[in-house]
Amino acid sequence: MATSTQTAAKKAAAAKTASASKGPDAVALLKADHRAVEKLFGQYEKAKDNDRKKALADKICLELRVHMQLEEEIFYPVSREFLKDEDIVDEAVVEHAAARDLMDEIEAMAPTEDLYDAKMTVLQEQIEHHVEEEETEYFPKVQKTDMDLRAVGARMAARKEALTGEMDKSEGKGLQ
Repeated sequence: MATSTQTAAKKAAAAKTASASKGPDAVALLKADHRAVEKLFGQYEKAKDNDRKKALADKICLELRVHMQLEEEIFYPVSREFLKDEDIVDEAVVEHAAARDLMDEIEAMAPTEDLYDAKMTVLQEQIEHHVEEEETEYFPKVQKTDMDLRAVGARMAARKEALTGEMDKSEGKGLQ
């Protein structure tokens, strides 16, 4: 006969499994991040005040750092196991490195400095190109595999929550 503690533990485990299977898949989570950053870039384009520009640029960089870390720690390694085309993963990693370098420059600048807006424009263009490739080439290839997108999505959601907590504590410093 099961004790009430064992029964409660089984119910909690079943609920956790059910909620994970009902959660968004990895591709849906990544696309949601893409839309959020696109919205922030749109707000940046309309911003006139330098303080607002700096706040938006910092927010964009932090969001991108968390997103890239999720992809590099979880999504890319797992998808690499299922894809026959590893070049697509390698290219995405290289694109991240280029964007990260540009974000480092932007974060070290003031919005009043020469080339600040130009660097934000180039970052936006790089990200738009990266997103287009992921959404039209990479993600569809992954979706045709046997990769468990819901399980990977659950891992990514948990890691994002942890990274967001770290980000709040450190204001993004130390994130890759």
